[in-house]
Amino acid sequence: MSPTTQAASRDTDAPLLELTDVATHFRTPRGLVRAVDGVSFTLERGKSLGIVGESGSGKTILSRSIMGLLPTHGTVRSGSIRYAGREIGNLGRKEMRSVWGKEMAMIFQDPMTSLNPLMKIGDQIAEPLRIHLKMNKVDAWATARKLLQDVRIPEPDRRLHQYPHELSGGMRQRVMIAISMACGPTALFADEPTTALDVTVQAQILDLLAEQRRERNMSVVLVTHDLGVVAGHTDEIAVMYGGKLVEKASTRRLFAAMKMPYTEALLASIPKMSDASHTRLAVIPGRPPDLVNPTQGCRFAARCPYAQDRCRAEEPPLTSTADDPDHSYACWYPVGSPEYHETRARLASTTNTVEAA
Repeated sequence: MSPTTQAASRDTDAPLLELTDVATHFRTPRGLVRAVDGVSFTLERGKSLGIVGESGSGKTILSRSIMGLLPTHGTVRSGSIRYAGREIGNLGRKEMRSVWGKEMAMIFQDPMTSLNPLMKIGDQIAEPLRIHLKMNKVDAWATARKLLQDVRIPEPDRRLHQYPHELSGGMRQRVMIAISMACGPTALFADEPTTALDVTVQAQILDLLAEQRRERNMSVVLVTHDLGVVAGHTDEIAVMYGGKLVEKASTRRLFAAMKMPYTEALLASIPKMSDASHTRLAVIPGRPPDLVNPTQGCRFAARCPYAQDRCRAEEPPLTSTADDPDHSYACWYPVGSPEYHETRARLASTTNTVEAA
C-alpha cells in the first residue's frame, strides 16, 4: 500500500465517499450527452446507499464515474470525488489499479459477460489475490475456496475447477460477489446485481450482500431501478432522473415522507400483492428527457401530473426539508404541498367525470 493510500485509510473522520458537483458528459455526433450532470452527496463508512432511477437516469454512469471505469475517448469529466479523504476523480487508470479490488470493487449486472469464459472459477477469484495481496497460488486458491463458502456456493472444491458456463445464473452472481470481496474492499458497488435472476434468487443475493456488509463493515452502493429492492437493504436512498439527483433521504424517511413526484411515480409502478388479478400496471407516462438537449426547467416536468408553469421555466434547486436536513429534494411543488393536493384533487375530479360519462 502506498504512503498516500495509507494516509487516506487512516482518515477515518472523513466520509468514506464524498461527491461534489460530479458531471460526466460524452461527446457524440448529436452533441454533448449530459449523462451525469452535477451530482453531490456523501456516504459514511459502513453504510449502504441505494441509487434508484429508470434506465437512462445516469445511475450506472455515476457509479462507473466513481470507480473510474469510463472510456477515455470522448468523455468529459468534472467535479470532485473524494474517497477516504483522498481525491480520486482525477486519477488515471494506471493509478486507479491500486484502488480497484483493495479499496473499491464492483459487481456488474450480467455475470456471464463479466466473467472470463476461458478461465476456471478458481483462477478468476485467485487472480486479484495474487496481484494485489501478492499471495502464492496455493494460498490464493485456499482463500478462493473460503470465499466460495462465504457466498454459500455448495461443493466449493468442485466449483473452483469449473468454468462460468457450467454454473447457474445465481451461482455466477455469487462468484462475482466473491471476486469483488476477495481483497477486502471498504466500498462495494453493485450495479443491478439481481436483474437477470428469479425472485427467490434475488432475495438470496440481496440478503448475502447485506450479511457480508455487516460482517466486513463495508459500505455498499446498490444501483437499481426498483425501489422495492432497496427498501429493506439500504440505509439511504438517492433518486436520480435525467442525470441529476432529485431526492435523497434515509430509507425510512423516504418511504414515509417522499417529496419528489418522480419518487412517488416510481413507487406507484411497483406491482402490489394486494391488487386484484389482471390489475393494470401503473406506468410513468412519456419518456425520459433527451440529455443532449434537456428541456428548460425541471427535467421531469413534461411527465409530471402536478407540473406548473414555474416547473417548465425554472430548474428547482436541491433543498433540504425544514424538519430533516438530511432529506433533500428538487421540486417547486413537492408531494404534500398545497399545490400538490390542489392538482391531485383536480385530476381525481376529471377522472371521475370521464368515468361517469
